Parts: sequence; structure tokens; C-alpha cells
Amino acid sequence: MSQVTNTGNLPTATDPNAQKRATTLQDLDSSQFLKLLITELSNQDPLNPMDNTQMVQQISTIREIASTTQLSDTLNTVTTGQNLITATGLIGKRINAITDAGNNVTGLVEKATIEVDSKDNSRKYRLHIGTDEIDLKYVREVLPN
Repeated sequence: MSQVTNTGNLPTATDPNAQKRATTLQDLDSSQFLKLLITELSNQDPLNPMDNTQMVQQISTIREIASTTQLSDTLNTVTTGQNLITATGLIGKRINAITDAGNNVTGLVEKATIEVDSKDNSRKYRLHIGTDEIDLKYVREVLPN
């Protein structure tokens, strides 16, 4: 039986950060999956090589992962654009919303800002009414001026 060594960012049983990097095979990105496949191929038994069907299935999985990642990136870009358009479109409009503290606020939107979380790069679209900041998702209604 061959021994598989760690190929960089792939998790191992003795790696304390393995949980953080990948909890399941579904969490692997295409480059990690490709490294795993190459390691598997280079360490396979030459007298009992991998079946062609298995190889095609694994290559298909690589393509599926890459397509899913590309689709997710595209959807995130579309969502970002839509949220930005929505937030800026509310500038000068009267809204009724809830603040982060749970207070009801009604007023004229003066500006819109985007907060980017440095840890996970997520974005929050914020509307400003006087001294109050409202997350775009907490807008309850847009009122006539």
C-alpha cells in the first residue's frame, strides 16, 4: 500500500488547522482537489492502476467544482451590484427602517456606505438618516417624500 504525503494546503489527520481549511471534500477548491488527484495518481499501485471510469469521474468533479466556484463568484458580483444600486437609489428618499439596536427610525436617507469585513470580505450596505445607521436589509418601507 502506498503512503500519501501532504501536498501543501491539504488537511491531514495530524494537522490542527485541518478543520479550518476543509471540513469535507465539498469544501475543497479545484486546485486542492487537483493536488489530491495528482498525489493519488503518483502514489497508485502500478500493477493495479486507477480505472478509466474513476479518472473521468474525478476530472468531471474538478470541472464541477470550478463551474460552481465561477457561478458563485458571478452571483456574488451581481448581488453586490444590485445592493449598491438599491442603496444609492434610496438617497434622498424617506424610509421607515429598524436600526441595529432595534429602534424604529423614519427619515430622509442622506447617504449610503459600504462596510467591508476584513475577515471574510463580506459587505454591509448601510443607509444614513441623521446620526442613525441602518443596514439595507432592515428597510421596512419607502415612503412618499
